[in-house]
Amino acid sequence: MRALLSLLLVLPASAQTIVFRNVNLVPMTSAKVIARQNVVVKDGVIVSVSKNAAAPANALIVDGTGKFLIPGLAEMHGHIPPMNAQGGVIEDTLFLYAAAGITTVRGMLGHPGQLELREKAKRGEIISPALYLAGPSFNDQTINSPDEAIARVRAQHKDGWDLLKVHPGLTLEEYDAMAKTACEVGMRFGGHVPAAAGLRHAIEMGQETFDHIDGYVEALDGAKGPVDPKKLAALVKKSKEAGVWIVPTSALWEVLFGTIPLETLRGYRELMYVSSSAVDAWSKAYEARLTQTPREAAKNTIENRKRILRALHEGGVKILMGTDAPQQFSVPGFSLWRELGRMREAGMSPYEILRSGTVNVGEYFAKQDAFGTIEPGKRADLVLLHANPLENIDNVQRIAGVMLRGRWLPREEINVGLARIEVKYRR
Repeated sequence: MRALLSLLLVLPASAQTIVFRNVNLVPMTSAKVIARQNVVVKDGVIVSVSKNAAAPANALIVDGTGKFLIPGLAEMHGHIPPMNAQGGVIEDTLFLYAAAGITTVRGMLGHPGQLELREKAKRGEIISPALYLAGPSFNDQTINSPDEAIARVRAQHKDGWDLLKVHPGLTLEEYDAMAKTACEVGMRFGGHVPAAAGLRHAIEMGQETFDHIDGYVEALDGAKGPVDPKKLAALVKKSKEAGVWIVPTSALWEVLFGTIPLETLRGYRELMYVSSSAVDAWSKAYEARLTQTPREAAKNTIENRKRILRALHEGGVKILMGTDAPQQFSVPGFSLWRELGRMREAGMSPYEILRSGTVNVGEYFAKQDAFGTIEPGKRADLVLLHANPLENIDNVQRIAGVMLRGRWLPREEINVGLARIEVKYRR
């Protein structure tokens, strides 16, 4: 935490007026690029977007010639380390998100003290995406009765958490008590689907996001073989009608089910930003899972996840970009880039993939803030790219700079931050 606080002395003021001049705009209000625009940002908000906007006096000018400006991306199933984490891990995690163009993180496992961290991010006191945080988990270790579920919902609502995190293990009575109380107090909830509740019942009880697609795989017996197309279509229809959201985290699940060779995983370039002890622990966990999960069941599960995601997308169910980082071989920020190919395989176009991390996220959080498109009045979360992401979604990796609520991080500053983390963990 000391490393985080030290940043307060060196961060530039987000109140500075910044102008992106002569930039190609990808506003995400349509699948079009608007050439040669000037975007003016002040006090963390987009003030104007036009071809002829004059730069205010003393404004910082960012030359956008030949570059492309998109809304900031989101990690909708991310994690923030506990506040007692040592060695600057919190600082590193938040910076890695930002360095990859992630300007919004929905933290899906709360820890004491993180609500103040959320407020520091909101005030621009630390380098961090905007944080929306689930409270501590609802699971079979934290909940032992419906009354405990009710009390936990009310306590988390009073404390100010943004949503409730559901893990496996709740009984049907506990799940229903949580869900009903959440609806009464106006708290959203999402995550896993407890086996006792089941996917269909969870949808009917108002669960908003279904993360990892595991509830769908279980409902369709996806570990046994190809899923029944008719049953899948019925679940897609039910999901669409209920207005649920899907957070796929596909790349990580391939790791957890052992369908990516360990040699490939250990060769990921982004592991330079992770300690060698963590990589060794991940490797041992990977090898242990290979002996625990039958290979045929693992293969069926991953293949059916792909079928299910494609069906959900084609059926009009809204997708939210998310990877479940940091996790095993899932490094914050870089994990997002590995997720892009899985979304492409599900039939999503570059524009649709971008929507899952911009427009859709803005819609999901519409009651709390305004962001997700490049329009006047929206929060100034932006990413400047060297190439057009609508032509190739992988171009989101070609980052020239990132803006976090009006705070501009040019490529040079990002490189310095990444180098600092690399040196710390150099093997």
